[in-house]
Amino acid sequence: MLRLKRLAVLSLFAFCAITACAFWLLGATNAGLSGAGTHAAQPAPPQIAGKFVPLASGSAHAVNITRTVDPGWLARTAAKTGIPARALRAYVAAAGLANADAPGCGIGWNTVAAVGFVESVHGALGGGRLTASGEVSGPIVGPGLNGDGFAAIPDTDGGALDGDARWDRAVGPMQFIPSTWELAGKDANGDGVADPHNIDDAALSAAGYLCAGGRDLTAAQGWSDAIWSYNQSEAYLVQVGGKAVEYAEQAG
Repeated sequence: MLRLKRLAVLSLFAFCAITACAFWLLGATNAGLSGAGTHAAQPAPPQIAGKFVPLASGSAHAVNITRTVDPGWLARTAAKTGIPARALRAYVAAAGLANADAPGCGIGWNTVAAVGFVESVHGALGGGRLTASGEVSGPIVGPGLNGDGFAAIPDTDGGALDGDARWDRAVGPMQFIPSTWELAGKDANGDGVADPHNIDDAALSAAGYLCAGGRDLTAAQGWSDAIWSYNQSEAYLVQVGGKAVEYAEQAG
């Protein structure tokens, strides 16, 4: 009888241990998938506004957003931060337009720039650069999202944006996957095409994506939720936050 009780206890313990292990593995497996995982709120970095060329009374921002940033401010801030001027123009204008569209967002150009740095070193990943028109000099395409260390995302665009008709891949200086670009992509430079490989389009699309859902990026939870929506990684939150703070301090 004693042996039977011991066996029953051991069996119950084993069942509980296996069940707990299964739930832990399930949580770990889902951590990288959209909508899965949790995160701690990080302090929101200061959200910095850029300087724009004063507009004549009754006028509006130009269709090409990069033409409204003050050239003197741009040159000084690019020198202080090390951000290429062409990329900085896009980040500043993108934040300005995103805030005009969602006044409660409060996104700063330094947050957009921090994402751009982490994602592609402002379009310089792999030795590339941004052209005068804002295009990347060579394609910036991430690894196939085939489930091997990443979420498994089968192709959604026939390879039109990423050249892969089997698996989706993140593309461009802000690293959008095609399915997200389909929803969030914007034409910022007025050429009639929303192009994830163009820094103006990509930056405005990223800023709009971060501001979605009525988020307040001046608050810790709002800022953290926004960055988490872009990449569900605690390390990513810390890296983007640190870079945004660094840019704010350097810009002065």
